[in-house]
Amino acid sequence: MTSTAGAGGSRSLSDKLGLSRGLVVQELGWDEDVDDDVRIMIEDAIDGELVEDAMEAVDLVLLWWRDGDGDLVDGLVDALPDLTDAGYIWLMTPKVGRSGYVDAADVAEAALTAGLALTNSIPVSPDWTATKLVRPKGARR
Repeated sequence: MTSTAGAGGSRSLSDKLGLSRGLVVQELGWDEDVDDDVRIMIEDAIDGELVEDAMEAVDLVLLWWRDGDGDLVDGLVDALPDLTDAGYIWLMTPKVGRSGYVDAADVAEAALTAGLALTNSIPVSPDWTATKLVRPKGARR
C-alpha cells in the first residue's frame, strides 16, 4: 500500500482522495476482500472511524463494489441519501484482471443513470481502484 500511496508524485493517497481531519465517511459494501490498509489510511486521515449506519449527513461514501454484487445503479442510489449536497462517493472496484472486476464502461453508465458525474480514477492498492463520483454541479444545492 505504501508504494501505491507514494507513487506518481509527492501527493499522498489521502490527499488524492481529498481526505482531511473531521470528515465523516460512511463505508458500504465491506467484505473480507477489501484492502484494510486503505481503510486504516482513511481512518487515520479523517482522525475517526468509518461509519456503516450514518446517524448524520456524511461527507464521503466509500463504496466497495464487485461484479456480482448486484445492480451498480441501485448501489450508487442507495449511497446517496446520507450524503451531504457537496459530498462525493469513492467507488472502490477491483483492478483489471482481479476477481470481481467491474468494466469502466459499466461504471460510467451506472453513474449517469444514478444522476452522478464521474470525475477521476486512481489506483489505491495493488488490487483496488477508486473512482470519484459527484452530483453534477447543477444538481447541488
